[in-house]
Amino acid sequence: MHKRLTLAGTTGLALAGLVWAGAATAAEVTLNAVSAFAEGTTFSKNFERFIEKVNEQGKGVIQINYRGGGKKVMNPFQLGDAIRTGVVDMGNLPGAFYTKLMPEADAIKLSQFTIAEERKNGAWAYVNKIHNKKVNAHHLARQKDCVPFHLYINKKIDKPDLSGMKIRVTPIYRAFFASMGASMIRTKPGDVYTALERGTVDGYGWPTQGVLDLGWHEVTKFRVDPPFYRASVEVLMNLDKWNALDDKQRGVLQSAAVWMESLCEEDKQVNSTERDRQAKVGIETIAFTGADGEAYLKQSYETGWAAFIKANPDEGPKLKKLLSR
Repeated sequence: MHKRLTLAGTTGLALAGLVWAGAATAAEVTLNAVSAFAEGTTFSKNFERFIEKVNEQGKGVIQINYRGGGKKVMNPFQLGDAIRTGVVDMGNLPGAFYTKLMPEADAIKLSQFTIAEERKNGAWAYVNKIHNKKVNAHHLARQKDCVPFHLYINKKIDKPDLSGMKIRVTPIYRAFFASMGASMIRTKPGDVYTALERGTVDGYGWPTQGVLDLGWHEVTKFRVDPPFYRASVEVLMNLDKWNALDDKQRGVLQSAAVWMESLCEEDKQVNSTERDRQAKVGIETIAFTGADGEAYLKQSYETGWAAFIKANPDEGPKLKKLLSR
């Protein structure tokens, strides 16, 4: 009788264990994620590494189904709205791609802090509240905030004067290039190579990284230093989905986010390597140094903030204070 009770109890425990295991498996959450950039390219690589880390550390807890990136998945400029509505749970995209939803995202490029510093000084919390309200998104992480922008041109200059030159722009550096007298041309990224080849444009703005990946080095003669702003790429998550996660699931995402944000030092080395690669393929450096370099950088930030505050008079001054040293 005693053995029967013991066996029955053992069987009951085993069944309970199976039920518990089944419940644990059922509790695993799978998120779908999309990048605004094609898979394997400069601004998707670290996001893809982030996904691998989540899937490795989050087994049985949380997983990410990566649907890919770039135009083959969706229009990159519609990714922000897809996150807002929950069509996509998580997205990797720069602030410039969702300014129609959140004009304040344009200030992120002007920050003089890393995201780790922003988490400490209150800037991240403030900007995240705006994401919550306007994009229905949680600002989970940022990558590439140690990768700055440069001006690339095909006509040599000896001072910050672009008069008579046609420069391909995005809203990111429109005000800065305009202040140097450039004529602004808007083209899709895919049309930049042909525009340079045909002389339709004389230059463009782009980060330190990615020029060779796109093949633009074949039609680019000069890179202007010093670099300015930063090519931050944000990782956003649908707010409703984020709120539905438990602490353990959020913990896996946050741990991977901290890891990805620590790649800043790695990116600095990549920047150096990219500059060397550009030199080897024939892109010459035009460097404004000393007082000239300081004036060039000052002009970039003054014009950038002036344009931003004019467009965002309510939030502009507050964000400038939070994001400036």
